[in-house]
Amino acid sequence: MNSQYHFKFEDLLVYQKAMSFGEEVDQLVINFPQRELYALSSQFRRAADSIALNIAEGYPGSDAQFVKHINHALHSSNECVSANEKALMREYISYEQREEIRKQITTIQKMLTSLRSKIRQRLSES
Repeated sequence: MNSQYHFKFEDLLVYQKAMSFGEEVDQLVINFPQRELYALSSQFRRAADSIALNIAEGYPGSDAQFVKHINHALHSSNECVSANEKALMREYISYEQREEIRKQITTIQKMLTSLRSKIRQRLSES
């Protein structure tokens, strides 16, 4: 549903992908055992959501602040890799689900790294 109010960071493709990724992880962990509700399920969801949240939080600041938040988003995406592996090891997800999550994380990380490089380049030119 579109809003009549728009924020510039919402135009970033990496933000859009991170938002979708967070929703996919949210659906994935629904099938985790109840005992994981406040453990792996919660940690995985928070890490996945943190990617988009850090992009949004860092966007309106200075370039240096945005780079810092991009780094936080990258750290959260790495946390998702570990949570994904734990989920596979505990047999909460299939190999195919694991690979799909890894594929999405890889795409998001490449986009974040590229965005960070462009901002750093702009910083060095000023």
